[in-house]
Amino acid sequence: MSTHLAQGTLAERDQRLVAALQYDGRISAERASSVLGYSTREVQRRLKSLTGSGTVRVIVRRTRNADVGATMLRIKVLRGKLDAITSALAEREDIPFVDVSASGDEISAVLLHAFEPRNRLIFQQLPATSAVTAVTAQTVLHVFCEASDWRLDVLTAREREVLARRPEPSGSRRELDATDEDIVSALELDGRLSATAVAHSTGHAESTVRRRLVSLFSQGRVSTQVLVDPQRLGMGIDANIWMEVPPDHLDAVGRSLARHPAVHGAVATTGRANLCVAVWFRDMQELYCFLTQDLSGRSIVSTDTVLVGQWVKRAGLHR
Repeated sequence: MSTHLAQGTLAERDQRLVAALQYDGRISAERASSVLGYSTREVQRRLKSLTGSGTVRVIVRRTRNADVGATMLRIKVLRGKLDAITSALAEREDIPFVDVSASGDEISAVLLHAFEPRNRLIFQQLPATSAVTAVTAQTVLHVFCEASDWRLDVLTAREREVLARRPEPSGSRRELDATDEDIVSALELDGRLSATAVAHSTGHAESTVRRRLVSLFSQGRVSTQVLVDPQRLGMGIDANIWMEVPPDHLDAVGRSLARHPAVHGAVATTGRANLCVAVWFRDMQELYCFLTQDLSGRSIVSTDTVLVGQWVKRAGLHR
């Protein structure tokens, strides 16, 4: 059975441009042209179409503070009560991801927080809701990869190598000041704004904006993230796979799976099912091969595969 939707899938050249943006969301048309082998005019035209239509968005995100933790939530809900619960969760700033299972009775969400032994949402609000029948909360112990690390596998090895090159860090690492915050805030909704446009909106000199941008990116204080519906990339299957892995194999399995081209998230958690990976595939056959072949021989004790029927909220995207 295949749920791959050819209609609406981006053309190969558009997908390759999306992949280039994943390496550098602020890549110039000239550099993209030289790497991908398209004319500068074609790159400009395709970029304008992709971003202008909202099909692709590029945002700038701050590097997450080390003291911000995360909890994976699995919330069992009575059928017919999903909309109210998902809407309430999606409105929270501390919840960047909300998915609904294809079975229609489970919500998956990620809750970001400073360490709280008894989080109010988990221990009071959700259990007190009559529509919620069960809540499982597992603390994230280690992140092997996340959505911003995922790369669409449509480029050659040489193209990936060139695009992955980064400028050397400029200056000593320091805390972001008011000028940095102004610049980052201007780029949070549109990461491809030119330095001229950022200077105009913030009131800072263009030379200052250019210099600060180089410093912020080279030191890893901020990064770009490409937001695009995976179905537009031909990925018709969205799933979360929970695995039980012996502790002495957990790190190796997590690191290995994080490198798989279908995996756009992999975390080690508390609980019996201590490894969760989020995957995108073109069809059910690819998912089947992943479960029966790619996971084979990795000392995995058990798996629990949850198909995503609808995503409600993903970083920067909200339905």
